[in-house]
Amino acid sequence: MGKTVSSEENAKLTKWLKSKRHEKGHTMRSLAQVLGTPHSFIGKIENQERRLDVIEFVRYCTALEVDPHEALSLLKVD
Repeated sequence: MGKTVSSEENAKLTKWLKSKRHEKGHTMRSLAQVLGTPHSFIGKIENQERRLDVIEFVRYCTALEVDPHEALSLLKVD
């Protein structure tokens, strides 16, 4: 198993998170403000320079008002 930050699954997840951020009308700065993080945190996630742990992922989804299960279904391996 290789590094997860550069995995296909992480790419799918970050693409989904970025699209949801745009759908909700958030900039990186506005989402970072909701999360109480620097805007560089959002940039690193979206550029796959950093991955989210489970707690951060749930908080990220909550801040975007999206269901985390929707993203997890993208990662299911058949």
